[in-house]
Amino acid sequence: MIKTVVAGATGRMGGTVIRLVHLDKDLELVGAFVRKDHSKIGKDVGELVGLGPIGIKVSGEIGEVIEKADVIIDFSFHTASLNHLKAAKDYNKPIVIGTTGFTEEEMEEIRGMASSVRCVLSPNMSVGVNLLFKVVPEIAKVLGEGYDIEILEMHHRMKKDAPSGTAMKLARLIAQSLGRDLESVATYGRKGMVGERKSEEIGVLALRGGDVVGEHTIFFAGLGERIEVIHRASSRETFARGALRAAKWIIHQKNGIYDMLDVLGLK
Repeated sequence: MIKTVVAGATGRMGGTVIRLVHLDKDLELVGAFVRKDHSKIGKDVGELVGLGPIGIKVSGEIGEVIEKADVIIDFSFHTASLNHLKAAKDYNKPIVIGTTGFTEEEMEEIRGMASSVRCVLSPNMSVGVNLLFKVVPEIAKVLGEGYDIEILEMHHRMKKDAPSGTAMKLARLIAQSLGRDLESVATYGRKGMVGERKSEEIGVLALRGGDVVGEHTIFFAGLGERIEVIHRASSRETFARGALRAAKWIIHQKNGIYDMLDVLGLK
């Protein structure tokens, strides 16, 4: 059994991961933690996520549980996840991070740890979305310069970052496939007399509302035709199952910063 510790234990994704770990024949939940000022510290995590008592108390920091772990799964907040990655490095523990919203400076720091930590880092753990990461840049390359590209994403009202990490990764991959600098060509909203759309633009637009788990549409709009590639997630279990798959994979790897394309063998 792979001894598993879960960060952000009382969050929407953390709770989903805990429930699936508890049911998985290859994984064993041995610890769960939240931020140090959280009101649920000391409570039975099973009761908090709907499993009933399981004898594991919520801890207030990673240091209290990390030594028990074979792997850590983290869907928390970008600043916290960076600290958890540093702890994983210090304790030589593999970690799976599905957190989004990292700044470029934080990403540079993460990449700087590649030689001394085992980490799967992905803005979206869904198998379907990672297939999009593989095929959408190829679609863009084949279609070439005659198609306008727009990315539309929608998530629940509680999501803090925008655009989503998934939308931004799609935009980066498309820009790379077309030899464009995303910082120069990205458009994140339009209002007023903005003029005609430039052919090299990549639009990235975010919608927020209700309890939408996650939807992404990539539009390739040409003259006389339009191609739409759509992914809709109807349950957070989609992301959690991907994270569990990544956890089972990363424990057998050498040091490095990997993503779900590595996990799925799509590189």
